[in-house]
Amino acid sequence: MSDCASCEIKDGVAVIKLDDGKANAFSFDMMAAVNQAMDEAEAGADVIIITGRDGVMCAGFDLKVMQNEPEKVPEMVGNGGRLLIRIFSSRKPVIIASSGHGIAAGGLLMLAADYRIGIDGDSRYGLNESAIGMVLPPFGYDLAVFKINNKYLDRCFSGAELIDPSTAVEASFLDEKVSTEGLMKRAFEKAQEFQKLDGKAFAGNKRLIRGSLTEKMIADLDSGKGLKVGG
Repeated sequence: MSDCASCEIKDGVAVIKLDDGKANAFSFDMMAAVNQAMDEAEAGADVIIITGRDGVMCAGFDLKVMQNEPEKVPEMVGNGGRLLIRIFSSRKPVIIASSGHGIAAGGLLMLAADYRIGIDGDSRYGLNESAIGMVLPPFGYDLAVFKINNKYLDRCFSGAELIDPSTAVEASFLDEKVSTEGLMKRAFEKAQEFQKLDGKAFAGNKRLIRGSLTEKMIADLDSGKGLKVGG
């Protein structure tokens, strides 16, 4: 597995850690590493926790590619969309233990999970594409409408507002916030709560909620819809 992401499984709980030493951007290498980690986690664990390095969860797609290699943008956005849809539709409960900023594709990562825990402090969450000259692809819109509190949708989607952890709970980028020291402890507590559920029933009920949207997002990606993400 690439050094960008690791997977450790203990007592039925997989911890996938994103750490590229920088902003944890969704580069081609990072996305491939997370997919490989998801392969391991889905095969060997009951619950999946995804976390980042100290101070950063994920700062979005690799801007070097997005800004300087336009011919690669559709592939990068498509790969990112399929990874997010995989997390969104996983039969296993997926918890985000957000160790820091979740912006752009990192914000979409927060919206894709089943439960999101952040840390209190200076972290920011949101979709800043309007500020950097990009139009979100359809899967970005779909995840936003599915999860963001309608009161905050205009502000966080087209308005590109980046919000603090308390506001992120109100807007539904997060389900709760804790101290930095308590992040992983709380994530494991939540994982144990999920482990008490019937796994097959959880997966079936999750599909009832998310299945139709999952199929729509996959169909959009298969058609190439919105992958240029230009203004």
